[in-house]
Amino acid sequence: MKYITIINDRQFEIEIGNDGALRVNGELRTVDFRAMDGALYSILMENQSHEIVIEDRGGGDYELRLRGRLYSGQVLDERAQLMLTQRGAAALQSGEYALKAPMPGLIAAITVTEGQEVEAGQTMVILESMKMQNELRTPRSGIVQRIQVQPGQSVEQNKVLVTIA
Repeated sequence: MKYITIINDRQFEIEIGNDGALRVNGELRTVDFRAMDGALYSILMENQSHEIVIEDRGGGDYELRLRGRLYSGQVLDERAQLMLTQRGAAALQSGEYALKAPMPGLIAAITVTEGQEVEAGQTMVILESMKMQNELRTPRSGIVQRIQVQPGQSVEQNKVLVTIA
């Protein structure tokens, strides 16, 4: 089965063979992927061990935390990719995007203002959670429409922080 995976605007073609072989952009990879607890996974890849937290946001959207960094991701199977191609790739980049809190925490800083133009990968909010500061970045370019939080405010997981269009 083939999947198109988009992580922070970088696209990867992932193919999982019937024998369990994994190819990323055509390159064979040796990967051992194990579910640990809830959203925590252990990955052994190229003789390196990694722990990754993967949160399913629904609709093929995911939030991933690896080595203290937060990534936005989207996974499309072959059928979804075909439909997207037929509608035009702009569908991924159109409409409003709501940046949500991936976990409960405290808003440490907001680095954008309403009406500001932002580029893909730009930090919009710094969220403090479990004594760590997490830079929350936009997965696409756009204009900040609404900022729905303030520095010092406590937020719950999935709270909409900033909306761009």
